[in-house]
Amino acid sequence: MLSPYYQQHADYVSISREQGCRFAKCVADDYNPLHDKDAKKFCAPGDLLFSLVLDRYGISERMEFTFAGMVDENTKLNFPEQPGEEFDVNHGEKVILKVKREGKTSKCPTLTNSVIKNYVEFSGAAFPHVIIPLMGKQAVMINPARPMIIYESMIINLNNIDIKSPTLEFAEPSFEYAGKRGKITLRFNLLENGEKVGFGEKHMVVSGIREYCQSTVDDLIAFYNERKATLKPA
Repeated sequence: MLSPYYQQHADYVSISREQGCRFAKCVADDYNPLHDKDAKKFCAPGDLLFSLVLDRYGISERMEFTFAGMVDENTKLNFPEQPGEEFDVNHGEKVILKVKREGKTSKCPTLTNSVIKNYVEFSGAAFPHVIIPLMGKQAVMINPARPMIIYESMIINLNNIDIKSPTLEFAEPSFEYAGKRGKITLRFNLLENGEKVGFGEKHMVVSGIREYCQSTVDDLIAFYNERKATLKPA
């Protein structure tokens, strides 16, 4: 499932601009300009890094991911051969991703692919459909000229790993801010045959917060939808 979106070298993994761009648009339905292959400051999607960890090590009952660095086309990702309950994915001496896990672990490819697919689609749909209305309830919005929303961390908690193809549903999100900085928490439930089998959260930091303006929001959404219609790969 993930092989088109990264390159495995002898002792490291890399993600090209084309690969990161295609994952964002083909898998995550994410049109953040940072993920464009010709972006001035290209950044591979954090959800691709999360997916590579699950694909390599399986899914544990409790997992926490903390994003500590950005990945571009020059980053050489070093994954540990024998990871413990806590481990890092590094670029040289620099920590890119910190992972904590507890409980039993499943390496079932059906479960792994299901969680990756459902979570990444959930994550990619957050902007603008969830984030903009969520901030709008408090009469604020992102800076349309430079929308800085940074993927900070995420957690997954499963009741058990004896499941195969869980689906994902949105749960109630939250947003809190002070001045021009704030934190967004997106929540989801994992379901198997209609029963809740786990839950999770995605945490993001937003900066450049300003007073809400409906016409500016309308223009921002129109711009995003136009990008999506124009850049969607065949």
